[in-house]
Amino acid sequence: MAKEDQKDFNAMLQKSNGMPKIQIVTDPKTIEKYGGSRMYFAPPLAYDRAMKQVPPGKVITVGELRRHFAALGGADFTDPITAGIFVSIAAWASHQRTQDKTPYWRTLKAGGELNPKYPGGIEAQRAKLEAEGHTIVQKGRKTLKYFVKDYEQALFSLA
Repeated sequence: MAKEDQKDFNAMLQKSNGMPKIQIVTDPKTIEKYGGSRMYFAPPLAYDRAMKQVPPGKVITVGELRRHFAALGGADFTDPITAGIFVSIAAWASHQRTQDKTPYWRTLKAGGELNPKYPGGIEAQRAKLEAEGHTIVQKGRKTLKYFVKDYEQALFSLA
């Protein structure tokens, strides 16, 4: 996203645009990749509510959120692009609020990777996670990426 300071993310968070809904996909490659044809779309507010459930010292991945919503909606999978956008909307909406904060920094990308698109970037997410007892490690030579060390041991289950 761009020009975050000019957007009202809390208004975006409230837009459901007909979600939740299931869309049937017919593309064979998509069906093979995700293991089925029923694609679920959860609204942005659902991602925000789920992210608020993750307690201090625990983390969740966007993939885990996606699996949770697919199961909840009786679908085979959720749309990965929409999920990433809605997680970012939840993060920025929280950043714009003075109350009812969402601990978005506990939601990681695949493999436990920190999200550079969150408010304050990697540095802010790293500081918040380290304050909760997590160790952050750097990987890569040309393109540096940051990960929560042994994040699997701190995974929170929404089940």
